[in-house]
Amino acid sequence: MFITGGVVSSLGKGIASASLAAILEARGIKVTLLKLDPYINVDPGTMSPFQHGEVFVTEDGAETDLDLGHYERFVRVPMSQRNNFTTGSIYEKVIRKERRGDYLGATVQVIPHITDEIKRRIQEGAEGHDVAMVEIGGTVGDIESLPFLEAIRQMGVELGHDNVLFIHLTLLPYIPTAGELKTKPTQHSVKELRSIGIQPDILLCRADRPVPEEERRKIALFTNVEERAVISVVDASSIYEVPLALHCEKLDEIVVDKLGLSAPEADLCEWREVVDALHHPEREVSIAMVGKYVDLTEAYKSLSEALIHAGIHTRTRVNIVYVDSERIESEGTGCLEGMGGVLVPGGFGKRGVEGKIAAVRFARENRVPYLGICLGMQVAVIEFARHVAGLENAHSTEFRPDTPHPVIGLITEWTTSQGSREVRGEDSDLGGTMRLGGQPCHLRRDSLARSIYGREQIVERHRHRYEFNNHYLTAIEDAGMLIAGRSIDGNLVEIVELPDHPWFIGCQFHPEFTSTPRDGHPLFTSFIEAACSFTPAGTE
Repeated sequence: MFITGGVVSSLGKGIASASLAAILEARGIKVTLLKLDPYINVDPGTMSPFQHGEVFVTEDGAETDLDLGHYERFVRVPMSQRNNFTTGSIYEKVIRKERRGDYLGATVQVIPHITDEIKRRIQEGAEGHDVAMVEIGGTVGDIESLPFLEAIRQMGVELGHDNVLFIHLTLLPYIPTAGELKTKPTQHSVKELRSIGIQPDILLCRADRPVPEEERRKIALFTNVEERAVISVVDASSIYEVPLALHCEKLDEIVVDKLGLSAPEADLCEWREVVDALHHPEREVSIAMVGKYVDLTEAYKSLSEALIHAGIHTRTRVNIVYVDSERIESEGTGCLEGMGGVLVPGGFGKRGVEGKIAAVRFARENRVPYLGICLGMQVAVIEFARHVAGLENAHSTEFRPDTPHPVIGLITEWTTSQGSREVRGEDSDLGGTMRLGGQPCHLRRDSLARSIYGREQIVERHRHRYEFNNHYLTAIEDAGMLIAGRSIDGNLVEIVELPDHPWFIGCQFHPEFTSTPRDGHPLFTSFIEAACSFTPAGTE
């Protein structure tokens, strides 16, 4: 199934794809999802979060589009390197093959060489599943999308109509002065798609209100799409309502029918429970997320969703208050007063770091529940080193290479998720030079982390270059910080805690990447429980 988008970008193709996949999974169909990104970057790893949003890390260490995060949250299928590729990675592969002489002197062209490589990757990613949903990034009409659209057009012919389905997501804008939804942009979008040679089988019409039957008939007539396959997709208050909404519109029935699949009725009990918990919280808590990308909350997508999941599993409405760490540098920590918990997420670069350190100090001294993730753990160590362990001007070499106490330093050697050794230096390329993917971690028996996870060994995903400097282990531990988790070889510090604090955990990994609405994540659930139990000063 190929999902394309028209009229405008950011319509929610990722959510629509993931939601449909969730319904098909609930019908017992083995489904996977792929995201094809038209940009020239090889992967989003070096792209600014302001431009691209979050980089989602898969278990096998791929730096991918944030839509893969949605896929993993909606279906219980782990994503991998094969589930996301870009124009850049396609061209890189084709050029490498040309340099090697694989094309035997042929003139290398978009058709067939680029399109063949796209088709090969799609089929490789679909292997082993009943249905593969392939989301084409961008909007129909974008020049960058053309090779992908041509490739899927060819696949429609090669695989036959019974094995391929084209779904097109469009916008029906409402014009208040006319008092109606306008269908013309959708007609033009489908016209553009048909000019490329693709006839959509299903139209998902995004609107802020239900689409009247008359408008659906009109759209069906002008776009050559079956009337029942013109689906109304109305804005929802939560993305986790979308599977239920699409099921109500009988989208899964149409898909199963058109592809000739034999499948039982969808069992969506788990999704109904999620939505019920979301809409009927029994308490409320505010969490301060202190970062530097707060102007674009998409940069913290998995993190904000993980907090919502924890709210679902604790029947709590979680209000996420995004706090710019530079604001703390200029105005102080007053904006953190009254919060039930403080969370400092990952990030790169020195801008706003002192504000994050100040936020850690506020949480430590006021006994506010604190969760530090990746850089959030590192600034917790820096703050503790400076103000408790007596290591004046302690810092990370990432932000201050000449610091007298480099409590955080560059990882020069580590074991990859495949078991091989990686060695890096200060002058290594930025792209693809991090400790990435699922890594096992051993939890200390008497730690809070061990009691939260309920087991001795865990696997969590990483994305970082800098790590706790083991030369300072003794000084930090003697001052009262507990090393609660280490890499299996014992060389790398993965979790730190403060035993004399009600709830203070810093982890080098990214637990948000494995949190889902149906299963939650123990670390976030425990954090929200602690935040609900905390009484901010002055609110007794």
